[in-house]
Amino acid sequence: MSQESEFSEGDLRNTGMALKHDREWDYELGRIVEAVEERDAKKVGLQFPEGLKRRGSAVADDLRDLLADDVRVLISGQPCYGACDLDTYLMRRTDVFVHFGHSPMKESEKIIYVPLFSNVEVTPIVEEALSELAAPEEDPEVGLVTTAQHMNRFDEMRTFLEERGYEVHTRRGDERLTHEGQVLGCNYASADVGADQVLYVGGGKFHPLGLAMEHPEKKVVIADPVNNVVTVADTEKFLKQRYGAVHRAMDAETWGVIFCTKIGQGRWEVATDIVEENENAYLLTMDEVTPDRLRNFGFDAFVNTGCPRITTDDGPRFHSPMLTPGEYEIAVGNEPLDSLSFDTFHGTW
Repeated sequence: MSQESEFSEGDLRNTGMALKHDREWDYELGRIVEAVEERDAKKVGLQFPEGLKRRGSAVADDLRDLLADDVRVLISGQPCYGACDLDTYLMRRTDVFVHFGHSPMKESEKIIYVPLFSNVEVTPIVEEALSELAAPEEDPEVGLVTTAQHMNRFDEMRTFLEERGYEVHTRRGDERLTHEGQVLGCNYASADVGADQVLYVGGGKFHPLGLAMEHPEKKVVIADPVNNVVTVADTEKFLKQRYGAVHRAMDAETWGVIFCTKIGQGRWEVATDIVEENENAYLLTMDEVTPDRLRNFGFDAFVNTGCPRITTDDGPRFHSPMLTPGEYEIAVGNEPLDSLSFDTFHGTW
């Protein structure tokens, strides 16, 4: 009888399928090979997030070593920032399509999602975060959320907090989210729990910032296990930036309303409603929204109905104000200034 592994599914040390060129992630090559053989696939498409595109050729090489000689491996060069950002062109032209780095947003027989769980230890940074959380005797309730890369450690985080006297609140937000306690850059429904403080374990500030915007009544503590730093989400600077963009757009006479054609980012009704109600608004369809692509249009302001991160992360780079649909309603006088909130996505496609 074999001994059960102490590591969770998806962990590099659990499978023994370590990519020979990269010891950090488990690319689940065995599962991919099995799917190819079961379906007698002849073409395999691989899609990587931006930070792992440099590993694409190494993964393809290792797959070729494991697959039959007549199987072709193709790599997507399209931008990829989430499970909402599938290369549908390549997907339609391959027998098996592998999407790395994100958890499933919608299941499909053709798509294999490889989440690429991180093996970084989380307990030390969670312990450090206790200094920013209220002590259990003062407030024992705490919400717990993380990103897809650290979901393999989620039970470990929860147990750590519970052993120190906390009552941990978790939930799965909606169908856009795969796991209990998971947050996306556009969806923080898993933080809608009965606790006044929330611990976010993960890298970057965008996720916890959006979380703090959507739940302003909660204190959001950020425990970043990659950069080994603990901070508290502060929305003041972000709000000033967004209010500034709204104010600049209040004088706009012409509007470009962007509908994103990426499979998981389209909000057609939102975009068309704005255009139908404003004779000076024009619908633009785009797959990738960048400052250079918009520069030649000459509109006074833009409304982005696609991924909210385009507006919030890249907003200052656009030559004209770039607003979310909610910010647009404020700029044209349909809503009061104090109604400004973070733009979020719900549902799949």
